[in-house]
Amino acid sequence: MNNQRNSVGDKFKIIISVGDESGIGPEIILKALYSKEIPNNLDFIIVGSKNNLENTYSNLKSLGVENIVDPNNYQIYDIEIPFEINQQKKSNGNASFLYLKKAIEIVQKYTNAALVTGPICKKSWALAGHNYSGQTELLAECCQVNNVGMLFTAKSPITDWRFNTLLATTHIPLCEVTKQLSTNLIHTKLDLFSKFCKTYVKKPIIKVAGLNPHAGEEGLLGREEKDWINNAVNSWGEQNKEVQISGPISPDTCWNSSVKAWRDETAPTHDGILAMYHDQGLIPIKVIALNYSVNTTIGLPFIRTSPDHGTGFDIAGKGLAQSQSMVEAIKAAFDLTKDSRLFNAH
Repeated sequence: MNNQRNSVGDKFKIIISVGDESGIGPEIILKALYSKEIPNNLDFIIVGSKNNLENTYSNLKSLGVENIVDPNNYQIYDIEIPFEINQQKKSNGNASFLYLKKAIEIVQKYTNAALVTGPICKKSWALAGHNYSGQTELLAECCQVNNVGMLFTAKSPITDWRFNTLLATTHIPLCEVTKQLSTNLIHTKLDLFSKFCKTYVKKPIIKVAGLNPHAGEEGLLGREEKDWINNAVNSWGEQNKEVQISGPISPDTCWNSSVKAWRDETAPTHDGILAMYHDQGLIPIKVIALNYSVNTTIGLPFIRTSPDHGTGFDIAGKGLAQSQSMVEAIKAAFDLTKDSRLFNAH
């Protein structure tokens, strides 16, 4: 065993569920754990198939990949799940679902731990009979919490500024967004977001993106802002004077200040942006932060992070997967828990 990282005791524990094993999850885990950016004072528990991790290691070595760890030097919660040759996607979906459930169970046993999840395939979950729109929804159910948020966070390697974007709605079709959005939802997400931001700053600065082009242009390009979103933001601000809130802001300019703050340490900063829907928030953060972006679930009794990319089926097994986002997910899981007053106890 690698005693520096895996000795038992009071070290901070990172529980890693490998995700869909037919994707790049196992590869990026083995690559990320090799990185010198990973703090040394961490214990890791990997939840998945030990046989698959060993095979991944052997395959990567045969391809000439050197910068990887040997899984045998790490604690693995080995789960062997029956595999159906003719139902590969279904079997892998079932396995990744059960890995996550076990990882949630394990992380809740510790008071000094966080969860990092590998990417899963939602279609494979559905084929296996697990009808969740993503890992976030299963996490909320298992932890018995109603108000959780899908937050994308990234720490600039240039300025050390942390870039946060929270999604008001998550994995739903675009045509369903206006049906889900409401004053109550906006207020609920802002409550969650401000609570998160207050763990780091006394008076958070939060921006709210508009829903329509140019935030509706006074009702000419959509009436949601004029009819209720303006009032929703203003009324929440009136009740939360300790937060500096602005919006709804035209979505095509809302993230301009984020670009500047990411690159220039003298630029004005903000603490977060609330996006109305999935792609509105993810496109700018992935363009600005590149491989440094991390998916974080807030509102749970522990910190959960994940790389912000998918399973990469097209490059799985080829040794080509980049592991920076997994490295950032591990670092963020530790940093967000260590620096937060709210998430240190379950």
